[in-house]
Amino acid sequence: MSAVPDVSVIVAVYNTMPYLTECLNSLVGQSIGRDRLEIVAVDDGSTDDSGRELDRFAERYPGTVKVIHQANSGGPAAPSNRALDVATGRYVYFVGSDDYLGEEALERMVTEADRRGADVVVGRMVGTNGRYVHQALYKDGNRDVTLDDSALPFTLANTKLFRRELVEKHKLRFPEHLPVGSDQPFTIEACVRARKISVVADYVCYYAVKRGDASNITYRADHLSRLRCTAEIMEFTAALVEAGPTRDAVLRRHFTWELAKLVQDDFPGLERPLREDLCAGIAKLAGAYFTDGIRDAMDVKRRVRIALAQAGAVDELTDAITAERDGRTPPLLLEADGAHVRWPGFRDPRLGLPDRTFAVLGESVAAHLAQGTDLLASAWEQPGDDLLYTASVRVPVVGDVRGATLRLVQGAMPKSANKPGARRVPAGRELPAPVGEITAEPAEDGTATVLRARVPLERRTVKLGVRVYLDVAGSTYEIPVRGTGKPMPLARRWGREEDPYRASALVNDKGRVVVHTARMHPPRHTLAFEALRGFAGKLKRKLKSTLKRALRPVLKTKQKSRRK
Repeated sequence: MSAVPDVSVIVAVYNTMPYLTECLNSLVGQSIGRDRLEIVAVDDGSTDDSGRELDRFAERYPGTVKVIHQANSGGPAAPSNRALDVATGRYVYFVGSDDYLGEEALERMVTEADRRGADVVVGRMVGTNGRYVHQALYKDGNRDVTLDDSALPFTLANTKLFRRELVEKHKLRFPEHLPVGSDQPFTIEACVRARKISVVADYVCYYAVKRGDASNITYRADHLSRLRCTAEIMEFTAALVEAGPTRDAVLRRHFTWELAKLVQDDFPGLERPLREDLCAGIAKLAGAYFTDGIRDAMDVKRRVRIALAQAGAVDELTDAITAERDGRTPPLLLEADGAHVRWPGFRDPRLGLPDRTFAVLGESVAAHLAQGTDLLASAWEQPGDDLLYTASVRVPVVGDVRGATLRLVQGAMPKSANKPGARRVPAGRELPAPVGEITAEPAEDGTATVLRARVPLERRTVKLGVRVYLDVAGSTYEIPVRGTGKPMPLARRWGREEDPYRASALVNDKGRVVVHTARMHPPRHTLAFEALRGFAGKLKRKLKSTLKRALRPVLKTKQKSRRK
């Protein structure tokens, strides 16, 4: 190993076998080479075989792997600080002892830091075994970022490359009394002090593992511990960063993530005194830091929950969480001046919360609409030779619903609509006029609108998606009607006797209702054409697949050449 390694990898270890072995193998096998690498592992009083495994690697890789054994400290902060005291690399990098790195991770990050003069480099992270890792930071490719122009505040783990000169100049260390989130003050201050922060987004550097027993410390901490730690981190940030956009950008993460996690599905099942304590703690932080900028940048669900907690509305907050958990989607109130979600507490004079708290502020409401849109009934009407498709659909909106309609539409929804289950129609796109008779009336319970549609079918071979369209806060939303578990009408023959058609209403593989019409006795030339077109399509796909396989080695060679 050279006199000064390029990077010291710090590993805080406590009872992480067998994950530890994969972690260490991923480190000693790094493409940067062991002569440029120092691994400092601190065994924090492990009671499994972790300590022995560390010693085995130190014996096998002398000069590269350094091991320190100490009594258990209760968290990763103390062993990380101990490792920092002995690290000698130009850069330091922290890795969880149950996680592992991509083979080229350190080489790519050190190269990026040297090339760009960055004090902090964030390598792309992904989760494994169901571990959630925020991905927004990596969507725009390799680049330089700051705390207030990117999703960096939502990626505050210490699993980054830090210039050790920066760490020592500002005496950055981890607060050892925090059981949860002790890496955040270190990361936040490093990012505030850094001259430049760069992102390596085109290579997966870090694989974050959720253990099979979910024993990662963040999964074990109790509610009040998480509240106390979050409060201290927010107060630390406020003391470090003056009020303004940068502070808001960081603290919005804590309102949206850490504090919002305290008032999610398990909240209604907590003891009443604990719910009151959580609301009181959130209220104190909201009173100090919940600016208009943070509030308006949050999605409406989390914004309302924070506001209800701030108001001490424990019962209303419990009701709101319970309703959503049980699938009872609150309606959108559509009015001339905007749209508001009617969560518990809306326009309650006892609470006095402003309408803006419940407002849809330009954010996508597609998922909300999709979740609450429900097919009540569908059938055929057959007057003479004609056929009409009829449907009754419950839509989670009330108020000014003049823009609500139902259409039968040809063509698939874009893939971007799959996750929310609906989409906002692109601005400027003109929709065809609705066909048939469509009425809208309030649902009996007053919490939704029921659309009733009678749509005549044309004599042609086509598949048509059944979709609801709504105007909400200046945008039009397209919601495919779901039919999973709903009875569909039997297929119906219709049309003239000499040229009959067949109509069927089906539920596709995405759970959406599709009306399919086709001739029952198509001309022979049509059958031949369809068969030929199908064969041509299969041939095209096969040729495309063959070409991809043939070009793969060439593309890999070019990629390796560019890396060199």
